[in-house]
Amino acid sequence: MVNEKVKVAVNGYGTIGKRVADAVSLQGDMKLIGVTKTKPDFEARIAVKKGYKLYAAIPDRVEVFERAGLSVEGTIDDLLEKADIVIDCSPGKIGAENKQKYEKAGVKAIFQGGEKAEVAEVSFNALACYDRAVGKNYVRVVSCNTTGLTRTLYIIKENFGIKKVRATMIRRVVDPKEDKKGLVNGIMPNPVSLPSHHGPDVQTVLDVDITTVAFKVPTTLMHVHSLNIVPEKEPKVDEIVDAFEKEPRILLFSENEGFTSTTKIIEWSREIRTRYDIFENCIWKDSISVVDGEIYLTQAIHQEAIVIPENIDAIRAMFELKDRDESMKLTNKSLGIGEIVP
Repeated sequence: MVNEKVKVAVNGYGTIGKRVADAVSLQGDMKLIGVTKTKPDFEARIAVKKGYKLYAAIPDRVEVFERAGLSVEGTIDDLLEKADIVIDCSPGKIGAENKQKYEKAGVKAIFQGGEKAEVAEVSFNALACYDRAVGKNYVRVVSCNTTGLTRTLYIIKENFGIKKVRATMIRRVVDPKEDKKGLVNGIMPNPVSLPSHHGPDVQTVLDVDITTVAFKVPTTLMHVHSLNIVPEKEPKVDEIVDAFEKEPRILLFSENEGFTSTTKIIEWSREIRTRYDIFENCIWKDSISVVDGEIYLTQAIHQEAIVIPENIDAIRAMFELKDRDESMKLTNKSLGIGEIVP
């Protein structure tokens, strides 16, 4: 597609979809041609106010939008006729149901981590396996937790090798806007049996021996990971810090600078980013330790934003627009990744 912008549709203008739409709009080699909603709520109106063309995700609900005084350009089927690729940002498991629609329309598709790996030809993380998505028609961007784990483990593996990883995920229970579900007063093993799904999911994009456990807690802001990594060669803490500092999609925070919790990291991001979106891993520099030859560290993951740059890079890989480093550089610049460090 030399000198032509990739025409991108976003199916599902919600937590991830609206961020993907904004990110696509910032790319010089892509064009956002429309977004979908299932109902004429405030997010649908915001999309229109931003100038995004709105389509009904469910064809027989066009009249619902019209009765609400919100006109649409057509249905998802009409949108797919104009698209080169659709970014499916539907709720988990709905994307798999949508795949037949995309196949019929003859468009490429990117699915999110809420879908099983089998929905796509490959699972995707830009750092770990960009080349596997080159030229593919169906790609799955792995989940927020998997993305965060993969980035950190990729850096460690490339620099020091990895024998074994043990990871504990302390998961936010829902996204901030959700008001119909939650965990008000409790800590929930998720699941009770080992392993959590995160370890096997990491292995779809990175060859590493990993065991994970996860717990849901009553917070909505971020996930927190506690990692224990057995490297092939024992590094010094300064060497680990240096390796992380060279990767723009990883930020190092210090307790001495006031970053004592996820709330302080979010407050920092409120000052520099739209919606306080943090596209990077947030690693507490003070937590990085080497004990008896094993690496320990703690990181926080902003679940609403971390996969957004991965979706953009996946588009470039699928259309063979740029190689990994070129794509990540363009994406980082467009989203302000690496421009401001704490």
